[in-house]
Amino acid sequence: MIIDFIDPKFIPKLNRFDACAETMSLKTFGSKFYFWSLAFTRRDAGKRSYYNSGGSRISEPGRAAHVRVVDLRSDTVTKPGAVMRRAMAEAEVGDDVMGEDPTVNELQKIAADMFGMEAALFVPTGTMSNLIAVMVHCRERGDEMIVGDLSHLHIYEQGGSAQLAGVHSTTATNLRDGTMDLDQLESKIRHGYPDPHYPRSRLICVENTHNIQGGRVLPLRFLQEVRALADKHGLSVHMDGARLMNAVVALGVSAADILQHTHTVSVCLSKGLGAPVGTMLAGPRDFISRAVRCRKALGGGMRQAGIIAAAGKVSLLEMVKRLQEDHDNAKTFARALQTCEPQLFDVDLAAVETNILRFEVREPALNPVEFCERMAQVGQGEEEELGEGVQVLMYPHFGNSVRAVWHLGISPEDTQMAVRKMQFVARQCLENKQQRD
Repeated sequence: MIIDFIDPKFIPKLNRFDACAETMSLKTFGSKFYFWSLAFTRRDAGKRSYYNSGGSRISEPGRAAHVRVVDLRSDTVTKPGAVMRRAMAEAEVGDDVMGEDPTVNELQKIAADMFGMEAALFVPTGTMSNLIAVMVHCRERGDEMIVGDLSHLHIYEQGGSAQLAGVHSTTATNLRDGTMDLDQLESKIRHGYPDPHYPRSRLICVENTHNIQGGRVLPLRFLQEVRALADKHGLSVHMDGARLMNAVVALGVSAADILQHTHTVSVCLSKGLGAPVGTMLAGPRDFISRAVRCRKALGGGMRQAGIIAAAGKVSLLEMVKRLQEDHDNAKTFARALQTCEPQLFDVDLAAVETNILRFEVREPALNPVEFCERMAQVGQGEEEELGEGVQVLMYPHFGNSVRAVWHLGISPEDTQMAVRKMQFVARQCLENKQQRD
């Protein structure tokens, strides 16, 4: 999950629409805008710019009597369903800071068993969970961790490890599949402690699935080799597993099979698993004991947290298998992009492994920002052709690409409507180009 800022001028005004006899006002894009400007591949290294202040205002969509909104901005937009809300309403609670909330305690045991770890801790957010892991593994100010240069922890968590924990980070290059070159990774490890010139290497962080690289799943062989490298040099391995369960489904293995190669993990409940809030941090018992102290220091100690922990229980016990539907829907849209004639989009179907799709816009007359604007509008003649107005929300990504994320709020029918809207926008683009030419 990720990436939380926007200039207000980028916030679009979406239609009011009537659905099931209820009039609802939709605010889209919220106060978050994933506007990245990062390198797409190493061949783009000369173009790298981590922050892009460019972009244009999202214009007012056309008015339509009936509008379907397909929100592909992120899997963080999911909302708890009836079963989850009922579990929250009926949850037994207590004071979690005192260790007396039975629902939290049960959730933590479920997570620890599922991940093959000794213990687990319920934490408000993934960013806090990753920070706690860094603070526990890197116990002295000035210690160092090694992270991927395109990792969420490095790019999107505001440098909290430096701000709050006094931990230095050095980066290894993330490859297109989210892995890192092991020789380069090993070269980043400091030697000669306590030489006064250098920080002390303590931790290697990996991300699975890899967000920026398009939801890529880290191969088990890679994780095994990273763990062997860490053991050789006395380092720990932490996994930012915000979307770990997507990797579990994609590989067809258990979470414990993946996590046997790491010391600790952070797993979000509030993305594809559908909980409204919460992350699980898991690891050895002594690690979690220290993590409890760090959570309290960071303001993450909650009281009757069983109300939200109950949602987390539903997430882990009932929502994992359905992630395959998100993966299938993402592939459906990717295949549709490939079939556009002439070919306006470039997508590597083999790289669409989970619920995140990243594709390039090849047509110079339609840049990613304009494409996303048009997808979010109800265009002239659209209702007549599609049968209803459709607003598909997605974000311009880095380079010349667009990012779309599938989740439990998007059905196969929604995906087909998004395909038809994409084809409609592409056709309009070509017609406008031909008129100009």
